[in-house]
Amino acid sequence: MVMIEIRWHGRGGQGAVTASEVVAAASILEGRFALAFPEFGAERRGAPVRAYTRISDQPVLPRTPVTRPDIVVILDYSLIKPEYVKGLKKGGSVIVNTPLPPDRVAKLLHLKGGYKLATVDATKLAKEILGRPIVNTAMIGALAKATGLIKLETAKRVIKDKFPGRIGEANARLIDLAYNNTVVKELVEEVTIA
Repeated sequence: MVMIEIRWHGRGGQGAVTASEVVAAASILEGRFALAFPEFGAERRGAPVRAYTRISDQPVLPRTPVTRPDIVVILDYSLIKPEYVKGLKKGGSVIVNTPLPPDRVAKLLHLKGGYKLATVDATKLAKEILGRPIVNTAMIGALAKATGLIKLETAKRVIKDKFPGRIGEANARLIDLAYNNTVVKELVEEVTIA
C-alpha cells in the first residue's frame, strides 16, 4: 500500500467526522499509520462538512485537504452531484448513501468506466436500528464491503470502544447490516467498435 486517501462528504450531524476517525483508528489497530481530520464551513447541524482519512504503511501523513482521493464517501443524498467526486483517481471508489441503484447514481455523478461505485440506503437502515438518520456507522460498513480497506470486526471494536453499552452495540449491528445491504458495481469502460 502506498497511501490511501478518503474524502468524506456529509452534513453536520450525520457523523462524517466520526466516521473518518473510526476508519483511521481501525486502520491503526490493523497495523498501519492513519490520520483523520475535519474541514468545517459554518459549524451547524445540516451545513456541508468534509472530513479526510489518510492510511499508509509509512508514518508521513500530510494534514492538507484531500484533493485527489482514492475513495469518496457521500453521506447525504443531496450531495450526489459531480462536484463531490471531483479529483477522484482513476480506479477509485465512490460509496453513496442512497436507495438508488449504482447505475442511476453513476449517471447523476457523471461517472463512466474505470471506477467502483457502491450504494446503500444508510438512512433507512440507521432509522431502523438507531431510530435516527445518523448514517456514519452504516457508511463504515459500506466502505468495508466496497473496498476491503478495513475489517468489519475491527470497525465494530472501535465503535464499541468509542460508544460503550447499548449505543455501541446498536452501531455495531448497523455496520453489519449496511455491509450486507451494500450493492457494489464496477463501472466498465464502453468499447466502441469501428
